[in-house]
Order: sequence, then structure tokens, then C-alpha cells
Amino acid sequence: MKAGIWSVLFLLLWSLLPVESALAQTGLPAISVTKGASGNDTYTLSIQVLALMTALTFIPAGLVMMTSFTRIVIVLSILRQALGLMQAPSSQTIVGLSLFLTFFIMAPVFERIYQDAVQPYMKEALSFENAIEKAAEPLKTFMLGQTRENDISMFARISGKKDIESPQHVPMSILLPAFVTSELKTAFQIGFLLFIPFLIIDLVVSSVLMSMGMMMLSPMIISLPFKIMLFVLVDGWNIVMGTLASSFYV
Repeated sequence: MKAGIWSVLFLLLWSLLPVESALAQTGLPAISVTKGASGNDTYTLSIQVLALMTALTFIPAGLVMMTSFTRIVIVLSILRQALGLMQAPSSQTIVGLSLFLTFFIMAPVFERIYQDAVQPYMKEALSFENAIEKAAEPLKTFMLGQTRENDISMFARISGKKDIESPQHVPMSILLPAFVTSELKTAFQIGFLLFIPFLIIDLVVSSVLMSMGMMMLSPMIISLPFKIMLFVLVDGWNIVMGTLASSFYV
């Protein structure tokens, strides 16, 4: 599984490209050599290689937009702000934690893609087009499970495609923006619930300081230790990580 994860991401990227394009064709030379008028050799990259190099730049965007990464990184960022910690944990820590948690959540999907599409394609048991279709199926199933029907209906209405028979027939061009929209809404809902207990602590501390006449003292200075203590005592990281992981399997 670990050895084939880049192959899985590569196939996921190619699943977004038209199968009938020149990339799927065989026989195109990677580099063509042309003799110039002066006898010098001119080296030219083929469209196939140029398109491949350009497509590789979309792997990070595909990883962010087609997996659980978006929801996780937004929730963790909101949690840091709710605690009142602007620099701890750092942005690099949040992104790294979100990335590894994403691989944990997406492991069953990547495993199925590797077994159903990558391995048969490497053994030449499947053609390139069939491997792309096999690779897209588990990813599409995952995305459909997290996407709200009203978001799909909105983008289908905007695109003018009203003849979609079932969710399984939703094209990727509609499913991708609908999935991202649903993930943003879910992430902010979870973030709102995380904010409530810390907001209550801020209100209590602010009321106590006001009643004692300490209006010049910032409530954030006093409430921060209490919020950290509450988060640690309830094993907050365990709850947040468990909730985020389980929210994708409901």
C-alpha cells in the first residue's frame, strides 16, 4: 500500500483528464530531435511530456480538494483560534497533522484503488482507460458519501445538466465543487460546536473581571490558562481527532 500510494495519486490525477486525449495515446516520442539548417540538433519535448509535467502540479490541489484534508485543516485552525493560541500549534504542525490524518482516513479508499486499478494496470490486465474508471469508482463513492444532495442539485442546475438519473451518474465536474462546498459547511459546523465551551469560559472570566472592577485587564490573559486546562482535562485532542475521523464513516 505505501509503495503504491504515489501510483494511486497519479491515477486519481489522470482520472480528471479526458481519456480520449493525446495523453492516452501510444507511440508519441518523449523527445524529438530535429536537424537545423546549420546542422545543429534541436530537441523538442512532445505534448505528452509537457502535459504530464503540467498535470503533476495539480496533485496537491487534488489531494486537498478530493480528500478529507479540507475539513480537517479548517477544524484544527478554528480550534487553535478558539483556544486563543495564535502560534501554537504552528501552521506547519496543523498542516502536517491534517495530512497524516487524511492518509489514515483515506487509507481504505487508496487501498481499494491500488488493488482494483493500479496493480491490474501494472500487470497489464487492464487498459489505461479501464484503470482510470476503476480508480475513480471508490473515490467517487467516498465523495458522494460526504456531499449533500442540495449542493449537487445546485451545481447541476447551474451547469444545465438536469438529466442525472442517480448520484452514481453525477459527473466529476459537478461532484468536485459540490463536495468542496459540503466539506466547508461541515467544517464550520464542527468549528462552531468547538467554539461554544471556550466562549462560555471567556464570558465567565469577563463577567468576573467586570464585577471586580478590573476593566483594564484583558480577559484573554486570564481565560487562556483555564481554556488550556479544560482542553487537557477532557482529553481534547483525542476527542477532536476521533470525531473528525469518525465523521467520514457515518
